[in-house]
Amino acid sequence: MTRLIALLVLAGTAMLVTGCNTMAGAGQDISKGGHAITNEADKAK
Repeated sequence: MTRLIALLVLAGTAMLVTGCNTMAGAGQDISKGGHAITNEADKAK
């Protein structure tokens, strides 16, 4: 029973870490897209 609980905790921790990395990457991609749009808008002025 203790091994099962330890395995579940480990799996949950791994999922949280992976989720955070994925969200950070998505945030960076969205930020880069926003900068590109801003740069193009500045060029069009």
